[in-house]
Amino acid sequence: MKGQEWYQADDVAEEYDDKRFSRGGRLIDRREKEAVLEAIMPVEDRKILEIACGTGRFTVMLAQQGADVVGLDISAAMLQQGREKTKDAALEGTLEFLRGDAGRLPFPDDHFDTVIAMRFFHLADDPQAFLAEMRRVSRDQIVFDTFNRFSARSIYNWALPMGSRLYSKSEVAVLLAKTNLTLEDVEDDFIAPYGLYRSIPNELATPIRTLDELIGSLPVTDHLASVSYWNTRVR
Repeated sequence: MKGQEWYQADDVAEEYDDKRFSRGGRLIDRREKEAVLEAIMPVEDRKILEIACGTGRFTVMLAQQGADVVGLDISAAMLQQGREKTKDAALEGTLEFLRGDAGRLPFPDDHFDTVIAMRFFHLADDPQAFLAEMRRVSRDQIVFDTFNRFSARSIYNWALPMGSRLYSKSEVAVLLAKTNLTLEDVEDDFIAPYGLYRSIPNELATPIRTLDELIGSLPVTDHLASVSYWNTRVR
């Protein structure tokens, strides 16, 4: 995995949410959570594993919605931030944070209804192996996102602390075929790069997002989207 040492640093974990999901980044956070909920609904009573759960943005949300969730991450510092979030959260389901390696998941086959991995595959050095392991422990559904090769992200990708693996639609289709997953739905979004939203106040980011959504709704711009949200089913 790219950038493991950087990712596991205490100061990175402490500042992670503020740097990425404050200011205009709130719009990114909202959209990503919408994408996850839309794919999984109804959430209540589902048994869910989140790979690379980080500070628990999705794990806490899903537990609040009534799911029984395990959040797995390699960073103890990130997991600690997630545990802090649960102190004041009203959880309808259950939530457990576990430190572990996404390449060797400590669960039996078909253990979860759904496995999700957000902000993960752009760091994967062997995406097929990781997806196959997720497929092994899921009996129904896998939801993940990818950053797209033909997008604005490719312009500044080299400057990111961990870099990114960028994907074409055809590459993801091959991964799904090799891991016996069937595509149920894919949504493309964010013509403007994430870095733009994070760098400006929410008040400025909101009209840009409105324009972004308008342009993104045109069929001819699908291939320019920065991110794709994939909803797949186990065969």
